[in-house]
Amino acid sequence: MSHLTVISADASLLLCLMPACHLKQDVLVLYFPGSCVDTVIGLYGETIEVPCNNGINKPDGLIFTKWKYVKDDGSPGDLLVKQAQKDDATVSATDGYKSRVSIAANSSLLITQGSLVDQRVFTCMVVSLTNLEEHSVELKLGECVAESANPAANLIWMKNNQPLVDDGKTIIITSAITKDPVTGLSSTSSRLQYTASKEDVESQFTCTAKHVMGSDQVSAPETFPIHYPTEKVSLQVVSQSPIREGDDVTLKCQADGNPPPTSFNFNIKGKKVTVMDKDVYTLTGVTRADTGVYKCSLLDNDVMESTQMVTVSFLDVSLTPTGKVLKKLGEKLEVLLEKNASTEAKVTWKKDNHKLDKLPDFSNLTYSDAGLYVCDVSIEGIKHSLSFELTVEGGPKIMRLTKHRSNDGKHKILTCEAEGSPKPDVQWSVNGTNDETTYVNGKATYKLTVVPSKNLTVSCQVTNKLGHDMRDISVFSQKNEDGAEQAKVIVGVVVGLSLAAALVGLIYWICIKKTRQGSWKTGEKETGTSEESKKLEENNHKADV
Repeated sequence: MSHLTVISADASLLLCLMPACHLKQDVLVLYFPGSCVDTVIGLYGETIEVPCNNGINKPDGLIFTKWKYVKDDGSPGDLLVKQAQKDDATVSATDGYKSRVSIAANSSLLITQGSLVDQRVFTCMVVSLTNLEEHSVELKLGECVAESANPAANLIWMKNNQPLVDDGKTIIITSAITKDPVTGLSSTSSRLQYTASKEDVESQFTCTAKHVMGSDQVSAPETFPIHYPTEKVSLQVVSQSPIREGDDVTLKCQADGNPPPTSFNFNIKGKKVTVMDKDVYTLTGVTRADTGVYKCSLLDNDVMESTQMVTVSFLDVSLTPTGKVLKKLGEKLEVLLEKNASTEAKVTWKKDNHKLDKLPDFSNLTYSDAGLYVCDVSIEGIKHSLSFELTVEGGPKIMRLTKHRSNDGKHKILTCEAEGSPKPDVQWSVNGTNDETTYVNGKATYKLTVVPSKNLTVSCQVTNKLGHDMRDISVFSQKNEDGAEQAKVIVGVVVGLSLAAALVGLIYWICIKKTRQGSWKTGEKETGTSEESKKLEENNHKADV
């Protein structure tokens, strides 16, 4: 049971009433004046709440609850009565309490504009079908007393082991010394009225007795709760970050008063919602429409409020085209990505699981454009993936048909290179060994190994569902190919000799012409003698042969 009484001097200060202590036979002890009743702590100028049986006040069969008090002259006085079946209480006080008292839902007595005159005993009477109980709460000043000492002891009030000095305002210490006429011993008493602030919540108060005949005696430290009004309200958003559509968001309102308020008003986008006996309000399954400013405030003071911005993240994405896309070679493909997001979205493209710096130009489709394209669009906490698979089709076309000898010189290897999609099938006009076939990005390569026994014309034909193409190539047998090579050499020699004879004849003719040039006359025909002409014709004839 607590033995401290605290009343505040104003909205931020408290008057603390300390218990008494005795110094007797060099021993300092504590005593508590008055009856053994509960005590209450209230705020000066504010509403004081006096509990009824510590909140345990609603027995089965409750008929009514009545609050009484002890007047200044010691006589009893009634304050109010609350019938169990009625919502409102009947105030019976006729003095200053008439307009200052009411009853709370938990049957506590509420006294507005608390002051020092409220330091008295209040009694809660609970009447049920089977019982009648009374619970008293006393507001009383305490004192520190050192008895039967000679000379009189000196009493010092301490806070956190630091002496308190009377300043006539926030600290008032009243001391008195009385002397026993029989024993001649002196008793010292001291009263402390201390105006405390909320910083004194953890402060420890003690009374120290000093005497010349012994060591100092110190009372047990007392720590008492400080009641002060709310000065600040704080609203917190309790949710994962970022908040996404479909999430639940809890708003938590807190106040720094003591005792802290337990009920609040929440402003939900302009709509006032009151929550009782709890400090949270939950938004379930939020959408982008729930983005906005939210507030909370005290029940009796909407001005003291706190605000928070709640932003619900969202991301809408659409891609055209999607799924499987079939196009012809050389056609155009338009790709349209639309996005709507709460913040700037990041876009990345991949083709066949390889990251692209940007989406290719699809204005003139090629076979290499075919593949699976995946678009990832994201903001913090949200990611969407969309895709399309592009197939580019075209009829087959042979680009090259070549031949070469194998490394051992015994075989001929034919290579047919074609483009087309779907992959073309190949058909050769001769039998052989298919060495290998490759198909990448619409380009097919077919190889055939043959051993021709005679000269052949080989055809390569490629076909798919969109058409076909064919090309021929001449392939000689190994024997004929060697003979053809020798014939080429003989023909080359004969042609070389003929050219040499013609050249000699030409040189001879030029030389004769020059030797006869000096005897030619002007106006004469530039021709040689008939004998020279005849020899020249003979030489030319030999050259032609």
